[in-house]
Amino acid sequence: MCAMQRNTTPCYYNDYLQLDKLLGSQAPESPKYGDEAHDEMLFIIVHQAYELWFKQILHEMRSVYGEFNQATVPDDSLGRIVSRLERITKIQKLLIDQISIMETMTPLDFLDFRDYLVPASGFQSIQFKEIEILLGLKSEHRINFDKDSFYQRLNEKDRTHLQQMENEPSLFDRVEQWLERMPFFEYGDFKFWDSYQKAVDDMLKNDRKIIETNDYLSENDREFQLKDLEKTQQVFSALLDESAYQKLLDSKQFRLSQKAMLGALFINLYRDEPMFQQPFRLLTALTDIDELFTTWRYRHVMMVMRMLGSKIGTGGSSGSDYLRQTTENNRFFKDLFALSTFLLPRSALPRLPEPLKQALNFYLHPEQE
Repeated sequence: MCAMQRNTTPCYYNDYLQLDKLLGSQAPESPKYGDEAHDEMLFIIVHQAYELWFKQILHEMRSVYGEFNQATVPDDSLGRIVSRLERITKIQKLLIDQISIMETMTPLDFLDFRDYLVPASGFQSIQFKEIEILLGLKSEHRINFDKDSFYQRLNEKDRTHLQQMENEPSLFDRVEQWLERMPFFEYGDFKFWDSYQKAVDDMLKNDRKIIETNDYLSENDREFQLKDLEKTQQVFSALLDESAYQKLLDSKQFRLSQKAMLGALFINLYRDEPMFQQPFRLLTALTDIDELFTTWRYRHVMMVMRMLGSKIGTGGSSGSDYLRQTTENNRFFKDLFALSTFLLPRSALPRLPEPLKQALNFYLHPEQE
């Protein structure tokens, strides 16, 4: 391996970071109409910081997408993928914290310059829209009133760019395909899902017995819990029934294919096996990214409510009400959250055949020790 070459020309801090451009890029609108509104500088810098962090998130996501955009994902790349996804979650936490800085601006401070910004809006953040599309939140998966508004405030160039992105597979699509390739469901005479179904049946029978023999339950409570148990049974049954699962897909209760959902569940059930520890961290990181973007949207909603009350936003939306609905509905990996429904206690997990268990471990044969 060749040693890294040293630079041949001196690198100067100010030039390397292009600070003249960066620090000269704050141009408040308020001085055009009178005195400068003091808090407009804060408003600009916070949003510029967001865009810089969005750029880094996209940098990490495109790298992760490149790893998944292969016929097979090499095992030795999983650590790198997890590391970059976890870096995204650290950035997201910083984005959430920045809202606290914005909240030092009072509603009256904001009103000093708000009307000068019309019709500019966070809706026009192309980078954030790129993040959403790359993660898999395309128009078809948005709530109805958000489908049109997603594009209507953009210029033709940006709209065309994003629509082209929508025609490409997303990270969601590539992760789904990776999960569909999960092996180990059948190993010789061992059929995992048959064993899993038996374990589920035993668990639900035990739950029914507990409900039926619980002296502390009233008849109404007992009836309610038994009906709830029947619903749980139906969900478990649908997981392993192709036609029943397809109905869940058609009704948009799930989005991951059945194969992908089963692959993700297998990883979660056997997360303690060495071979599945990195895949489990990967799925956890994707879940964290979804949760943190939801948290960021929620904090944003709360801030907008404090600043605007029930006023419309500068971009013409219904303000906080619009943001609240997108917070609740615009999610990326909801199916990964649903996996907890299908987990079993470790004591009830089907025991894997010894050769398969060895294949999932960092196993050395005696002659290799």
